[in-house]
Amino acid sequence: MANLKAIRTRIASVKSTQKITRAMKMVAGARLNKAQQRILALRPFALKVGQMLAEVTEAAAERGRDGGEADHPLLARREEKCVLLLIITSDRGLCGAFNASINRTAERHWKDLVAQGKEVRIAVIGRKGRDYMARRKAPVTHVFSQIWDKLGREQAEIVAKTLLIPFVHGEVDSIYLVYNEFKSAITQRVVVEPLFPLPVVEQAEPLHDMTEVGPTEFIFEPSKDAVLEQLVPRYVQLSILRSLYESMASELGARMTAMDSATKNASEMIDRLTLQYNRARQAAITTELMEIIGGANALKE
Repeated sequence: MANLKAIRTRIASVKSTQKITRAMKMVAGARLNKAQQRILALRPFALKVGQMLAEVTEAAAERGRDGGEADHPLLARREEKCVLLLIITSDRGLCGAFNASINRTAERHWKDLVAQGKEVRIAVIGRKGRDYMARRKAPVTHVFSQIWDKLGREQAEIVAKTLLIPFVHGEVDSIYLVYNEFKSAITQRVVVEPLFPLPVVEQAEPLHDMTEVGPTEFIFEPSKDAVLEQLVPRYVQLSILRSLYESMASELGARMTAMDSATKNASEMIDRLTLQYNRARQAAITTELMEIIGGANALKE
């Protein structure tokens, strides 16, 4: 029969762990509410800016072919020979499969690009992604540190400037973001999203009760280059900031769910250990009674 003292010690240890997991769940839940409101407010604006930039870029390309104006360097489209992946993970664990899902998806995408004969460069945000890629000897060219300490526009601007330098210089032909998109506290979806070059805008279908309308005409004031000079950097910063906010909300949701499961598992374990302790204690008492009764009978004889 198990030692009573050892079972009591284990029950006390599990109860201490349960207090920690319950506290972590409450902290993650409180922070998740703010992070969720932040990403729900930013997401429509960021997506609309991207759509607007794609439409303006298409119009600018038409104007450039007609008038001979030069395109913005960030809007260049080249044959995809070298790809840069930005992998966004967390600095801390205890958030379920949050980091593992991102790392596996990024590794699979990296291996697929290499199999297609393309050169791959990797930039990483978060210690979990850095350690994962280091163990696999991935071609990591840059690791961003202290991004999560004070997340905001400044950090997004730092990341954007670092990523755009090799793209402008022609060292890489495309940039992809790999991160967890927030759906709910229990659901996060890993996405591989192109940052550059911009996706091609699909033409909307004309309404049935209207005649087909031609492409939208844009008037650039003061000039096309001046408009793009303001719009393109803002799109880059917003896209990266949105992915960081999405990742932060997803991490908090995954941590809250994981800590909730851990707390429930601790309760079940405490119940099993308590039952085991009561059985062991009952067996010990029964053994002592049998010994006393046996001794008394021996004295009578």
